[in-house]
Amino acid sequence: LYTFMLCFVVLNVAAAKNNTPNQFYGLAIGFVIIAAGVYGAGMASGGCFNPALAVAIDISSYGKGFGWCFAFMLWEFIGAALAVGLFKVVRPDEFGGEKTEGAELASEFLGTFMLVLTVGLNVMGRTPDGAWSIACSLMSMIYALGDVSGAHFNPAVTLAILVSGRCPELTPAKAVKYMGAQIVGGMAAALTYSSIYNGASFKLGPGAGFTYAGVAVAEFVFTFLLCFVVLSVAVSSGATKNPTMFGLAIGSCLTCGVNAIGAVSGGALNPAVSVGIATGHRLADGS
Repeated sequence: LYTFMLCFVVLNVAAAKNNTPNQFYGLAIGFVIIAAGVYGAGMASGGCFNPALAVAIDISSYGKGFGWCFAFMLWEFIGAALAVGLFKVVRPDEFGGEKTEGAELASEFLGTFMLVLTVGLNVMGRTPDGAWSIACSLMSMIYALGDVSGAHFNPAVTLAILVSGRCPELTPAKAVKYMGAQIVGGMAAALTYSSIYNGASFKLGPGAGFTYAGVAVAEFVFTFLLCFVVLSVAVSSGATKNPTMFGLAIGSCLTCGVNAIGAVSGGALNPAVSVGIATGHRLADGS
């Protein structure tokens, strides 16, 4: 999955005609490695995402056994092929077609899926700096798909943009479809990270020593921060709109929010994350 993400981001920020040239391609590609390899999926597989790296590691540990590199390479190449296929789905205009609403909904599904998957893998793996990993996954997908669908990946963000009236093409009907794609993406991601950890899951709720009132305040304040920054750096027509650093600014809200209120509420800041986690736990644990 993260080889898919790496290749998908490369295609979108370095090869897509409508998204190049830009000054953020290196940032977006590098953030995938931080999101997945150092934390995220690294706890489950070691985080190679590169056949050359898989072979090198296998050769260096030849005395302890050899052969796993072939399995790693197979799935990495499958991930790369999937990236090409979905690149064509979200950018039909790159291949002689026309941009469609279906491409935009696929974009919202994919971005939310990778975000929630990264959240789940960090929590399940008890990584030491999950906030940074989660933020990097969001940043990378924003840079990859921002010009396709707006890269909301969050029903609260979609609602904020709709109510602001700064995006005429986002009609109420389209906003509802975006939210649906985001929630389905979050649920699919929750089932995925649960399956990676053999059916294990985690529960959504207040942290130890905190109440639902505290959760409400914490989630309100930092979801406000996230939506306000999105409106300022990606939607506003004023001086705060930034064509290069918008993804970093938005992703940094997650770094800030998850670190600040993670112990209080988990730092979801996103209804799709909340629904995904709750659904995954319900199906895996029955509670």
